[in-house]
Amino acid sequence: MTLKILVAGGFGVGKTTLVSAVSEIRPLRTEEMLSEAGRPVDNVQGVERKTTTTVAMDFGRITLRDDLMLYLFGTPGQDRFWFLWDELAQGALGAVVLADTRRLADSFAAVDYFERRGIPFTVAVNHFDGADRYPAEAVRDALDLDGGVPLVMCDARDRESVKEVLVKVVEHAMALEAGPLDHVPI
Repeated sequence: MTLKILVAGGFGVGKTTLVSAVSEIRPLRTEEMLSEAGRPVDNVQGVERKTTTTVAMDFGRITLRDDLMLYLFGTPGQDRFWFLWDELAQGALGAVVLADTRRLADSFAAVDYFERRGIPFTVAVNHFDGADRYPAEAVRDALDLDGGVPLVMCDARDRESVKEVLVKVVEHAMALEAGPLDHVPI
């Protein structure tokens, strides 16, 4: 059995890094160099040192048990590649919306995407070196998240931190799938 999780968010928030940090296989990456042609449409404010971008997807795999694998699909972050999200989202159990507090507004599109499609998601705030840290409730308020949406702080470079994020999204998706306890037959 395989479970599919999307990793989404704005340009440069660390999606490729997150998938790479936890994948047990060498991740498939579709990274290309940022080009002069893309400069007018790729907002690199806050990530000026970024030199590459995902143009299709990232893919990683984690074996949870002999009969259970988690497939991770990292989405491209720029608006011009969002047409790929619908294909990548098919069959997804849930999603991680990776956020950067330096550019929190870049998370709105991903949050809206998963809310509109009813795909369970967890917001993971990637702590970048030197970035201001905010309490979870302040980030929740800024993103106008529903109270039921899990929000966690993480370091997308750290395997254990990423594992915690993935556990949270799987637990959240499974709890929503199970439905309210008052509908369970006795």
